[in-house]
Amino acid sequence: MIAIYSIMSWRVFWMTMLNRESQTLSPKLALSEIEIKILDHLKPDKKATKNNLSKYILKIAKLGGYLARSTDPPPGNNVLWRGLQRLTEIQIGVEIGMKFVGN
Repeated sequence: MIAIYSIMSWRVFWMTMLNRESQTLSPKLALSEIEIKILDHLKPDKKATKNNLSKYILKIAKLGGYLARSTDPPPGNNVLWRGLQRLTEIQIGVEIGMKFVGN
């Protein structure tokens, strides 16, 4: 269990630092194709914007309870941890559903 938590905590911290360092990185750097598709389906963009990692980290943070108000600081590790947990649960459900339905 400690090994799994270590990997997850490293990923959360790494994504947080990438978001703070550069706003123009590709989302494929830190997320898989299915995670990107799930986030696009759950949190569609209101405006046509470029796909960058910062936008997807914000979507993950919103899954974790981040409100994204104009006065809020950038999302931190706790919110990203909760968001990634929810994203993983949703991803498992999607993969199971694809296996039974076949789409």
